[in-house]
Amino acid sequence: MYRKPSSTALRLLALSSILLLTACDKIPGLGPDPRVAQREEEAKAIGGACRHALRGLEDCYTLNPKAAKASVFAGWKDMDAYMRENKLEGTPSVLGKVEKPERTERSGDIETEPRDPAASRSRS
Repeated sequence: MYRKPSSTALRLLALSSILLLTACDKIPGLGPDPRVAQREEEAKAIGGACRHALRGLEDCYTLNPKAAKASVFAGWKDMDAYMRENKLEGTPSVLGKVEKPERTERSGDIETEPRDPAASRSRS
């Protein structure tokens, strides 16, 4: 003889299944990918570093083409607010100000063009 479950038992079953499903974010593989969150945080850090180095957003985007622009802007904006709030001055970047040493020409030496290492390889 089949017995119909009581309404209390059905309610408990429904409540327990709801409680179990709320913990699904703890199951590996069902949550967001941690690498995505890491890339976003890294892009925010890049934006903050660009602001601290007194770089504009366009320069920051150009120097970091793989970083997400929205996250870079968020980091730049957060650092800008922090620096204004605490009256901090930025540190100018030395990137791009590095000068190449001048070549000195010696008299009596034979000047030759620098060889390309790839051109000297065997092509067979």
